[in-house]
Amino acid sequence: MTTVVKNDRIQINRLALGPFGTNSYILICQKTKESVVVDAPGETGMVVEELRKTQPQYILMTHDHFDHIGGLVELKTALQVPVASHLADAYDLPLEPDILCNDGDEISMGDVKLRVLHTPGHTPGSLCFLTDKYLIAGDTLFPGGPGKTQSPDDFRQLVESITEKLFELPEGTQVYPGHGEATTIKEAKQQYEIFSARPYDPKLHGDVEWLRS
Repeated sequence: MTTVVKNDRIQINRLALGPFGTNSYILICQKTKESVVVDAPGETGMVVEELRKTQPQYILMTHDHFDHIGGLVELKTALQVPVASHLADAYDLPLEPDILCNDGDEISMGDVKLRVLHTPGHTPGSLCFLTDKYLIAGDTLFPGGPGKTQSPDDFRQLVESITEKLFELPEGTQVYPGHGEATTIKEAKQQYEIFSARPYDPKLHGDVEWLRS
């Protein structure tokens, strides 16, 4: 477990879990100790242990890929709290979500509010969760590039999600992705500007890096 944010208002812990080291995030309101978990890759016992001194409120799903949902049923059983996802990804979850999130929705956790951003492209129902200058991004945006896409149309949709929603956030916003380390909106925008200034294959998709594709 790594604490990536800790201030008077909020604490955010990152756990790399499951066979692919997928990031799960625990967000804690410092005043009330209410918490939420983002994604459920597995190793549920570790997650439950980290939540032991908090009051879990929700399990929030960024998307429906197997490396993010492998521990969802077990975690839901252990915590007995609502699961939230977007409708477009809900059918591929191993259980029916209790809450369907839409773009612009707000989720409260004690004194902390999370804004839901619908960012399709990696999957149709991909979600990011924003509080203050901290963005839990799932597999929408990584250091160096966007999430993996399955077709050119998916890639174009993901670029639109990133440029029209995420790049509208303050440049100092910290981006915490579904795998690996954090980046910032400023860094991502600078890299994307270099990418978009060059011609690229209209069929581009898959694993794309802004500075190498």
